[in-house]
Amino acid sequence: MDEAVAAMRPVDALGIPLGPGHPIGLLHALGERDDWEDLTVSGALLTDLYALFTQANVRFLSGFFGPIERGYRDAGHNIEFVPADFRRFAPVLEALAPRVMATAVAPPDDDGWMSLSLHAGATVEELHRAGADPDRVLIAEVSPNFPRTLGLGPYSHRLHVDECDLVVESDRSPIALPDPEPSDVDRAIAGFATGYIHDGSTIQTGIGSIPSTIAKLLAEGDGGDYGVHSEMFTSGLKLLHESGKVTNAAKGVFEGYSITTFAAGNPGMYDWLDGRDEVRFLPVHVVNSAEVIANNHNMVSINGAMAIDLFGQVVADTIGGRQFSGIGGHEEFVSGSGLELSDRSLICLPSTVTVDGELRSRITPELVRGAVVTTPRHHLDVVCTEFGAAEMQGRTVRERATALAGIAHPDFRDELLEAAEDMGRGR
Repeated sequence: MDEAVAAMRPVDALGIPLGPGHPIGLLHALGERDDWEDLTVSGALLTDLYALFTQANVRFLSGFFGPIERGYRDAGHNIEFVPADFRRFAPVLEALAPRVMATAVAPPDDDGWMSLSLHAGATVEELHRAGADPDRVLIAEVSPNFPRTLGLGPYSHRLHVDECDLVVESDRSPIALPDPEPSDVDRAIAGFATGYIHDGSTIQTGIGSIPSTIAKLLAEGDGGDYGVHSEMFTSGLKLLHESGKVTNAAKGVFEGYSITTFAAGNPGMYDWLDGRDEVRFLPVHVVNSAEVIANNHNMVSINGAMAIDLFGQVVADTIGGRQFSGIGGHEEFVSGSGLELSDRSLICLPSTVTVDGELRSRITPELVRGAVVTTPRHHLDVVCTEFGAAEMQGRTVRERATALAGIAHPDFRDELLEAAEDMGRGR
């Protein structure tokens, strides 16, 4: 590890993958240096508390905020958000061309190939470019605790030891995400969402209590023959596989395989993924391509949101204009799932949120000043709350607003219905 730390200059640029692909040991070791003059690190979704990012001359450019980024930002450290959906991370990183690229990998096989483990994402091509450029440095951090996962066809999802300038050993483990305990609200939302998932549907979902509950309901239900084409592979999707409900036989593209670009979940999921043939990791420009998404038969995408207005504008990554998470693949899957009549895109959210002891509706006549729209109204398909599901496609402005008001919390429904009528008169 010392050699890898020494390879970095006081003025330098480092590129790393999204959280599950972070070279954890290297980032901690870099935090022990105190001679940084101007270090820029490009990545996303910090999964550990790194002293490196508390140093005055270190800047972290993140494409997706988690709780650690938010905490560091609020503490005044140099954490900045780079707006881009997940697919655009690759050209953004290519333009930045950090002198040093680093990633976590699984141990090499007998031929010297190291799986990129939990992350293909947007960094695969840049890792290869760095390894082929004599003026750049490619560092691979090998840990036996990272599973060996597989690519597919031309998407090999691996590095060779000969490509790397430095291969360092580590005993670090990937982040372990707890299995969330669903609330009654989560269960109600999941119940409405599963009504749109039929035998042979191809599913995209993410992390959190609602997606996990949806996966559990599907695993316990009577349906099956599901396919998986999901930016993120989760513990919930593992459960669905273990139930025997996933066959990937009717997808129409990448048949026989569950397709993803990164994975995060509990330790049992990581053990299950090790050498797992039916799950394949592809670069994000393939997984999140709207055309590829649409080519999956009966695609159902499931995403969350912070708020939505009666026009159908969705806020999913900011609160009051302040960055909370990131765009990720949200809009890519919403738009991709809207290209075929048989596909559905679900936005799932609780109807209310409590702020400073006050109950507030997440469905509002208009977005608050400074709100940043993640999904525009013309891409919206279905919205699910604990009070029902509202379908948006083909409806007028007034009809959409009325449908959204109808799934709001009863305490706010009358004022929202009144606002919907006003919208119908002039818009």
